[in-house]
Amino acid sequence: AEALERLSPAEPPLPKFEAAEAFIWQTDEHSFAPVAHVNRVPIALLKSVDRMRDILLANTENFARGLPANNALLWGSRGMGKSSLVKAVHAEVAARQGKAALKLIEIHREDISSLPRCLSWLRDRPQRFIVFCDDLSFDADDTSYKSLKAVLEGGIEGRPENVVFYATSNR
Repeated sequence: AEALERLSPAEPPLPKFEAAEAFIWQTDEHSFAPVAHVNRVPIALLKSVDRMRDILLANTENFARGLPANNALLWGSRGMGKSSLVKAVHAEVAARQGKAALKLIEIHREDISSLPRCLSWLRDRPQRFIVFCDDLSFDADDTSYKSLKAVLEGGIEGRPENVVFYATSNR
């Protein structure tokens, strides 16, 4: 029995999304690591991104309310505040709607191939999730984009209704 358990380890415990407002997807353990303090600035301190801020804020508010919302790609030069905007918008909407309802999940670009597994944990949860990939880019021979493409374009299972995907890119 012990040998069989080593060959097929038990599923990790269900995530406790009540433990924090943000998490990092851990591919090696198929788990979510809570983030005690998100590194972010208040939305009022972000300057010269008014149009992008307003669009992303409205989209995120719609999503948090259960209304239709879009995935988002914020692109531009390094240091333009793209990542800061995503984190600030999450904080603003979570403060308005209630932190228990809207969660931020960070996935690293090298872990995109595990996105379907990550979403399977989120699919039937009562919370709403922004899955955030900072600095998303793909090399010419990289095929991990296929996992993202299947999720965004609605493979057989499609993106869960309680999940939107936000990404930033310099390319």
